[in-house]
Amino acid sequence: VQLQASGGGLVHTGDSLRLSCVGSGRTFRNYHISWFRQAPGKEREFVVAINRSGGTRYADSVKGRFTISRDNAKSTVYLQMNSLKPEDTAVYYCAASSSVQYWRPTDNGYWGQGTEVTVSS
Repeated sequence: VQLQASGGGLVHTGDSLRLSCVGSGRTFRNYHISWFRQAPGKEREFVVAINRSGGTRYADSVKGRFTISRDNAKSTVYLQMNSLKPEDTAVYYCAASSSVQYWRPTDNGYWGQGTEVTVSS
């Protein structure tokens, strides 16, 4: 599956953004989709995931602020980000996995190109 992430931008603290991850191919619905992010000088970290059954998993740092959803008919996963903080600044990547440990970066075999989110204080 090929993935393309979009929706990033420059916003202020407290603003919202919605990221999209569009997949190609009819098998999109069979994959667990995760969002990871990488800030400058830091390792890539897990943000949120939605499995192929619609179950979700969130990093503690984004719980209550971010919401992930998927529309398999459009082969798209959305990441609604509210109440953004400067520490959310990073390049956000979507990834697809067939692994039961899909929240681990190394268990994702397909990656989008990343979309940059910058939150100014």
